[in-house]
Amino acid sequence: MTTVATPRTASPTGTPARPRTALDWRIRFGVLSLIWGFSFLLIKVGTDGYAPFQVTFGRLLFGTAVLMAAMAVKRERLPRGARTWGHLAVAALLLNALPFSLFAYSELTIPSTLAGICNATSPLWGMALSLVALSEDRPTRRRVAGLGIGFLGVLTVLGVWQGFHGLDATGTAMALLASLSYPVGWIYVRRTLAGTGASHLSMTGAQLLLATVQLAVVTPLFTTLPSRFPVVPLLAIVALGALGTGLAIFLQYGIVAEVGPTTAQMVTYFIPVIATAAGVAILGESLAWSTPVGAVIVLAGAALTQAKPRR
Repeated sequence: MTTVATPRTASPTGTPARPRTALDWRIRFGVLSLIWGFSFLLIKVGTDGYAPFQVTFGRLLFGTAVLMAAMAVKRERLPRGARTWGHLAVAALLLNALPFSLFAYSELTIPSTLAGICNATSPLWGMALSLVALSEDRPTRRRVAGLGIGFLGVLTVLGVWQGFHGLDATGTAMALLASLSYPVGWIYVRRTLAGTGASHLSMTGAQLLLATVQLAVVTPLFTTLPSRFPVVPLLAIVALGALGTGLAIFLQYGIVAEVGPTTAQMVTYFIPVIATAAGVAILGESLAWSTPVGAVIVLAGAALTQAKPRR
């Protein structure tokens, strides 16, 4: 559930700055995987008491609050320039407001396990799009094979040989569109916001702030104020925002700065495993054999698409 793709900062010598913290990055990587893996469970619980747009708005609101607090502690300012804010508004839509809302709506009709596995198709969509949109990403036999294997895994998860029997087509399509929205946003950011000079934290804070404003406008148009406020779903939304969005993005920001985006992106491969385990163990969701088998095939294909060509 990667939600940001901002340019890396550099040291005065021109090499990427890689600050280190007291807590080893591997531990933070594991915590990030757990947080994002459990996010699909929290979405499911949140939608049991509130409308999907309300879940998304709460998620963004609490997530933004965490990042604004982090920026205040680090004494970082929001980026400047109308052009930058315009591009950030588009990034906020593609990387936050739209996919978060789609996942929330999808989990009204599909299990959280399936939503988590659909999220794992994001690297596949990204590879397919980058071959077209980014000239520096040239196709290789390994990457093309990875795409083919990955989408074969998607068909396995969906049970294509059964004619998608028992599968909610609308909910599944929403989850897949949400996963597609991420790489579209990454490519947009890469083309428009690279080299701005602002830090990851500053850009991400502004991006989440704009996404919150977008949902603040949309939510009242499609929902009504709840007549009651169920406690458990409300706590799930708070955790989804403060942990699954704010803290998770802050952790990702630190990992990217320390070990680079390629290593940080590996978190994508752990999310569906954790989401599936949480959905089955805690929510009691059923699990057909094709779901874990297809998920393994999806992850194998995604790993191939991310493999660097040999020199």
